[in-house]
Amino acid sequence: MLHFTNARLIDPETGTDAPGSLTVAEGMIAARDGTAPQGARVIDCSGKCLAPGIVDIGVKVGEPGERHRESFRSAGLAAAAGGVTTIICRPDTSPAIDTPEVLEFVTRRAREASPVRIRHMAALTKARQGQEMTEIGFLLDAGAIAFTDADAVGTNTKSLARAYTYARSLGALIVGHPQEPGLSKGAAVTSGKFASLRGLPGVHPMAERMGFDRDMALVEMTGVAYHADQVTTARTLPALERAKANGLNVTAGVSIHHLTLNELDVGDYRTFFKLTPPLRSEDDRIAMVQAVAEGLIDIICSMHTPADEESKRLPFEEAASGAVALETFLPAAMALYHAGAMDLPGLWRAMALNPARRLGLPQGRLAIGAPADLVLFDPDAPFVLDRSSLRSKSKNTPFDGRRMEGKVWATFVAGEQVFGHEG
Repeated sequence: MLHFTNARLIDPETGTDAPGSLTVAEGMIAARDGTAPQGARVIDCSGKCLAPGIVDIGVKVGEPGERHRESFRSAGLAAAAGGVTTIICRPDTSPAIDTPEVLEFVTRRAREASPVRIRHMAALTKARQGQEMTEIGFLLDAGAIAFTDADAVGTNTKSLARAYTYARSLGALIVGHPQEPGLSKGAAVTSGKFASLRGLPGVHPMAERMGFDRDMALVEMTGVAYHADQVTTARTLPALERAKANGLNVTAGVSIHHLTLNELDVGDYRTFFKLTPPLRSEDDRIAMVQAVAEGLIDIICSMHTPADEESKRLPFEEAASGAVALETFLPAAMALYHAGAMDLPGLWRAMALNPARRLGLPQGRLAIGAPADLVLFDPDAPFVLDRSSLRSKSKNTPFDGRRMEGKVWATFVAGEQVFGHEG
């Protein structure tokens, strides 16, 4: 039994940020603002923030096939150090998670190796090729929490419509990557003056809007539950608002990198800033922050994508896309808080409560009876990020050497401490 006292409770469900205490028993939140039960281990939070653990949709782990980039063990340790208590893994592995057998294998490996909770999305189509749908029913039975082909955007609309219809009949959630694949193929940055000056192949922001419009037409036709993994351009927001107003079962996410970085950060071809979709203009970044604050964009995710040194130490156009973010997610989000763009309950609504709700999970809350998945952190603690200290096997972070604020002091999963700060 645990009793947290002198805490600053960040409650995304009630929207409150206030002093209080919390009691944990048998892995669940048992009481709030009471006295410490006899025999409980008392943790004096000294005014630090206590919030639900982050629920992170869209994490890439290298198992199976690319364990040298990230294992369930290293990802779990990085997540725990970053206050992420539930990882939702992508199926873009080698081979793809497209059969119940592969899903059962990774589920077992994750359970054995990771100190935090891990759930898996399964591929929507076999080998993520957009042609033949996977055995959605059997994959659901095996524990798949959603279905996605990740950034392999399908072009066979008839096959996608069939898969969406079948998913709808089983109550499965589709996670789409809104991007027009023809326009975005081979792109390294967002098109515009910066891309032209750097001589880099670009993709117009409208490619995202076109992909989103196609997906919304399929959602309207089939009635499936749909989540857009990343909305990153202002041009997509009116279509998202219209889809929600029309009653479609649609939510949207955005990565922490697209909320805190822009296309100019690429600078002199710095490949740690090469992402999918690419970083956008400052106007787009501001629009995304506002959309999250207003609730139009529901979820913030890390879009953690490990890449080894060899795949990043290449010319910008040829380098692998993606960045690790499990450990930097919380301090990067604190930049939005310190800038006055969002308050802490609002951030935790997007980082914990909303993703848990979308996936039908009980996490993301401080209510009595909720799982005791918690993060204790200091939003004001300053530090300089050294990528060599990251617990991920891959170190491809755009925040290397950056002054940041926000330190995780302890992380708990089902009331068990899985991380504690060493200093």
